[in-house]
This record gives sequence, C-alpha cells and structure tokens, in this order.
Amino acid sequence: MGFMFEKTDKENNHFHLPTILWKYGFNDKVELRVITEFSLSTTPSSSVYELQPVSLGFKTSLLEEKGIFPKVSFIGKAEVRKSEALQRKTVTPSFRFTFQNNLNPKTSLGYNLGMFWNEDLHETYLYTLALGKSISPKLNYFVEIYGFVSPNQTADTRLNGGFTYLINDNFMLDTSSGMGLSEISAKYFFSFGLSYRLKLQQ
Repeated sequence: MGFMFEKTDKENNHFHLPTILWKYGFNDKVELRVITEFSLSTTPSSSVYELQPVSLGFKTSLLEEKGIFPKVSFIGKAEVRKSEALQRKTVTPSFRFTFQNNLNPKTSLGYNLGMFWNEDLHETYLYTLALGKSISPKLNYFVEIYGFVSPNQTADTRLNGGFTYLINDNFMLDTSSGMGLSEISAKYFFSFGLSYRLKLQQ
C-alpha cells in the first residue's frame, strides 16, 4: 500500500490516496496481481477525486540468476478505460521485463524495460535502473533513475531514492522522494508505503 504526493507544476498537485497492490502467490513461479487506486488532483480552482480503473495482471519468473546473467521476470497487466477519442471503452495493456543482478551479498542492481498504452492506444516506453544496498539485515536503501518515452513527445525522466525497513518477516515499511529531470516531469514527489504478507494456507 503506497501513498504519494506529486508537485506536478507550480500550481497543481496530485495525490495517490492510496495505491494498493494485492498479490497472491499462485505457486513458486507465478503471482496474480490486482491494483486498486484512489487519487486526488488539485488546482487553484478545483479538486478532483477519482477511483481509477482496477488493474488485473500477473508476474512470472522466467530465469534465475546465473553468473553474469540476471534473474529475469515478466509482469503483465491490463485495465479497461473509456476513450473519448475512440468513443468507446478500451483495454489498455502494459508489460515489463525485470532484471536483477546481485553484485555482492549486500548490493544489487535492478533494471526494467517495458511498454504501456493509454486509453487512445498510444504507446509509451518505460525504463528503470536502480542500485540497492543493505545497511543492516533490516535496513536497505536504493537510488533509481527511470523514465517514460513516447513518440513525438519530450521524454519524462526522474530520479529518486529511499529506504526500506523490515519490521519482521511479514511486515515492511518504505519511504522515498525524488524529482523530475525534464520539463514535463513532476517537479518533486515523495511517498510512504507498507507491505504486509498474509499466510492464507498452512
């Protein structure tokens, strides 16, 4: 569950209140995913509350790390949105491949590549590059650069960093903050989240 504040420009703000990722481990390789999100956008003259479309998807492990070859996973999801341009509801898919290399017992390198489509079925490419390091068995930090690239538009590039803290084997807290590196990016943003694992089977 994550809460985020974004300063989108000089006068406008955006809040995620919250975004919840529900995950169920189907087996050792596949997890089913449902994303629900409630958002608030504010301007000097208005406030708009929205329940975003429910996103359904999955994540599956493809390859385990071996030497210099990374661990590889695939994440796919889709949601139904109304397109004003197309005058109908459309299924908007997205996917990404995730890669991870453990550089040493305390340091990992993660990187993603993927695509998503908006309600008018215009594509956007995404990428991330993150370095994570363990400070202690419970405390970790990370720095990350990521971005979105759409045809005929300026790239949206951002930089952030944060910490995760493991309360116990089933409960973790995280916090992060960052800023935009391009003109169309959010000016700055910060977030707080928590993760809790439920044991549904004996």
